[in-house]
Amino acid sequence: MGNSVIPRPGTGVVPAPAAGRHSPRRGLVIVLSSLAGFLLTVVWSAEFVDKTIGGGIAGTLLGDAAEQPAAGVAAGVVFAFVSGLAGTFTACNIAVFSAVTPLMGTGGGGRLAPFRPLAWLSAGMVTVSAVYGAIVGVAGTSMPQFSTAQNVAGTLSARSIQSMVVFGVIGLTMFYLGLAVLGVVPDPFARIAGRFPNARMVFMGALVGGFLIGRPFPLFRQMFHDAAESGNPLYGAAVFVLQSAGNIAIMAVLFLALAYVGGDRLQRWLHAKPGRAVVLTASALIVAGVFTFLYWDVRLLARREIIPWYPIAPWS
Repeated sequence: MGNSVIPRPGTGVVPAPAAGRHSPRRGLVIVLSSLAGFLLTVVWSAEFVDKTIGGGIAGTLLGDAAEQPAAGVAAGVVFAFVSGLAGTFTACNIAVFSAVTPLMGTGGGGRLAPFRPLAWLSAGMVTVSAVYGAIVGVAGTSMPQFSTAQNVAGTLSARSIQSMVVFGVIGLTMFYLGLAVLGVVPDPFARIAGRFPNARMVFMGALVGGFLIGRPFPLFRQMFHDAAESGNPLYGAAVFVLQSAGNIAIMAVLFLALAYVGGDRLQRWLHAKPGRAVVLTASALIVAGVFTFLYWDVRLLARREIIPWYPIAPWS
């Protein structure tokens, strides 16, 4: 893999692009990761993930409140976090896994070290979530996501177009970042990495916050309507930040557990061969990028009967 740069323990920095472009191994990583992302779109069952898993979590934690508009600010705040938690494994949140992957092996450097990369990730996420939530609090009732119109075969609603644009951009961005980690394309953070080594993690957090701009998850839309009808930008910002916090809570807990239980061993394994961190990070970004783009832009067109066919497993 060449002289790949490995992130310093505790920094949570995505590995810099590897040296020696276009090697067969890089090509294999790209092909296999892209294939994995495509196959994931084929077998993915939105109904199972959204209703069975997401609905089950929300129903367990919220009871009847999961089916009703939030009654008051306190209830809205609780609903926002729980609905975010319930949406952890939805298709519009799957890219969180690639956002958290660069944190692997950052457990060294003291007890607080694992929290530092999470803090930088959260900084980008909170900023985007809060700004968009405030906008929803002011203008949400006139935004495409507020629409309750049913989707019609052969057409795309404004809500669907918004989802396609947002997740299409996020997917292509993650795919590009995966290629950049491999050194196949220029690293967009190369010039500022020296002065701002955590810029990549902040940007990944911003992408996580950006999921809310396109999310069609039913529980999210319920929260969106509540925030939009409140007319309160502070309330909108607060519940959107909590929604995003819920989205990454499970992955954050798993990361911290791994960092404290097996962080040293993981770091030794990653550092034993410099290419391991590069392959791990690049693969996660490419898988998530391909999945996000194909699922939300190509498979969606097939489900709306705008393109003739896309391979979908019978159960999905």
